[in-house]
Amino acid sequence: MPELPEVETVRRGLSPVMEGARIARAETRRDGLRWPFPDRMAERLTGARVLRLGRRSKYLLADLDTGETLITHLGMSGRMLISGHQLGEFQHDHPAPEKHDHVVLDMDNGARVTFNDPRRFGAMDLCETATLGDHKLIRVLGPEPLGNTFDEPYLQAALSHRNSPIKTALLDQGIIAGLGNIYVCEVLFRTGIHPTRKAARIAPARIAGLVPIIRDVLSEAIESGGSSLKDYRQADGDLGYFQHNFRVYGREGESCVTQGCTGRIRRITQSGRSTFYCAQCQR
Repeated sequence: MPELPEVETVRRGLSPVMEGARIARAETRRDGLRWPFPDRMAERLTGARVLRLGRRSKYLLADLDTGETLITHLGMSGRMLISGHQLGEFQHDHPAPEKHDHVVLDMDNGARVTFNDPRRFGAMDLCETATLGDHKLIRVLGPEPLGNTFDEPYLQAALSHRNSPIKTALLDQGIIAGLGNIYVCEVLFRTGIHPTRKAARIAPARIAGLVPIIRDVLSEAIESGGSSLKDYRQADGDLGYFQHNFRVYGREGESCVTQGCTGRIRRITQSGRSTFYCAQCQR
């Protein structure tokens, strides 16, 4: 599933095409994805101007001049693809419709934004912009890890009474918004913390040390265009390449990259997800 860096990369790709442009025509090619589309979604989107394209956690947020916000979640395999617009040196013409093109937005600048989702775990919803913070998907989220409200004292307090493993605690979207499985594995490796350690039993200084590493890992991933493992693509169709920088994720059985370490990367399952770590480097 796309995590914060992938969604932020998509947002940055869509922004030049969508911000300030009007949706000349919106088309929905099915009734919904993970859940039904909101009533008259295509009609409510058609003619609306995109004032701002933002992101909250793993959700894309398009604020419209109609006073509504379009919320988009990419799910497991969702892609937002651009055609008919100059991207750098290349012109991406409109391709023929594909089987899994479920929502199509034709912008008044000639661009087309297509939401393609083979597994249909993605979602779209509309809500009043003024009450976005109260939306059921948004109100449960913790602070953004790249935002000003996410700092050492916050994380120390949030984890001080958590008896769950640190890996599980960091995946809790109510504690940190947008941090997912790949990047938690990478963060814990860089900080030398074993993924099964109980969060509340980790020294406050080590918890504080997670904050800058979380920021560094996410920032590096965004600059690399995210991680492409299966379905993820950037808005221009290109692959992300942060997966080439993985130090533990997906490297089961391979040698640890830490100089002087003779260990190999192990994999365990935590809460139904694979965790990758080095037992020698992480304690």
